[in-house]
Amino acid sequence: MYRKTATVSVVLTALVTVFVVGYVLGTHQPSTAVRAQSGSPTGTDELFTPFWETWTLLHDNYVDALDDGTLMEGALNGMLESLGDPHTGYMDPETFNQINESMSGEYEGIGATVRTDEATGGLELVTIMDGSPAQAAGLLPGDVIVEVSGEDITGLDQNEIIAQVRGPAGTNVDLGIKRPNVDEILDFEVSRDRITVASVTYDVLDGDIGYVRLSQFEFGSSQELRDALAAIDANHLKGLILDVRGNPGGYLTTAIEVASAFIQEGTVVTERGPERERTYEALENAVAPDVPMVVLVNAGSASASELIAGALQDNHRATIVGTKTFGKGSVQTWHTLSNGGGVRITVSRWYTPSGRSVSEVGIDPDVNVPFEIAAGEVYDPATMPDPQLEAALTILRTGEPVQPTVAEPVVTAQP
Repeated sequence: MYRKTATVSVVLTALVTVFVVGYVLGTHQPSTAVRAQSGSPTGTDELFTPFWETWTLLHDNYVDALDDGTLMEGALNGMLESLGDPHTGYMDPETFNQINESMSGEYEGIGATVRTDEATGGLELVTIMDGSPAQAAGLLPGDVIVEVSGEDITGLDQNEIIAQVRGPAGTNVDLGIKRPNVDEILDFEVSRDRITVASVTYDVLDGDIGYVRLSQFEFGSSQELRDALAAIDANHLKGLILDVRGNPGGYLTTAIEVASAFIQEGTVVTERGPERERTYEALENAVAPDVPMVVLVNAGSASASELIAGALQDNHRATIVGTKTFGKGSVQTWHTLSNGGGVRITVSRWYTPSGRSVSEVGIDPDVNVPFEIAAGEVYDPATMPDPQLEAALTILRTGEPVQPTVAEPVVTAQP
């Protein structure tokens, strides 16, 4: 296999430890998660007898020294993985703290969300955050980290890989990247650092068209969005574009608040769990309920981003433009464990106002407009076209839907 080297010395934030796109969309925030009760439930002594038998046999017979903490975490991982739900899982103390920190808007890493790539065992970069050093370095959604510092890491678990990518600010890390449709491994040398990524950016474009980019869901994202809409007087513009491309999701309550900024009344989402169902209506505090609107989505739009797109689509509030979204339609709660780690547990599934589930299927845009970037090419919004944004502008300026053919793909990432 041939190797192509792209040495990039830029300031990179440490890798954001996200297990799967749309990683939260839960009703409990990590900072306020309930602590699991200690002790064993009644009637489980006989059930767990084989576990303790095995524990004792290992300690009495295993050839090497054992770490009880590692054994315990292995048991937790095995129990949760047996459910076959990628959104239910155990987080060790370091990872749990990292994810809590990531939701504050400050990250140490490369400014990307990741998940395990089943085909290679590496870490797939699912979304690249706007303005992040990862974006500046030329890393793209779909890239898979298969080597760190020249060593194959595909046999390691996710936490071990993340630990190798992380490191003190100012130090460098060499990443071997497997890129779709590229035979050789691409080498990137990056310099770690800490940055803050804004969750909301906005502007008023030519033709009196507002543009608001919601790149991630943080604790204060809903208020930031409302402040942005007020700053541009969005409801009195000729059109408004909400860009949630590459947005991996966030809290259920935040998603409802965001959707309610554009819908004065009507259903936003329905949540269904064991023996319960709850329908959430718009909060009746919309700040931009009338302006013609387009929502931009892509394969990196997940979870809460899909909830918003689905709510606006089903309420005929906005035209959805871009490509099919990720497909995560479940809700998780987070719980802190006594060792400082945590578990996330799927407690319900959510459905759009018309009753659709997006799980595994995503949301199909009203106007499908592909947008790809050539392998090895770094997207520069100042000099390169954005066909999805151009399609949105055409719709809002003319009042007419566009066909995908009017916006030819540039050549596989978001802007």
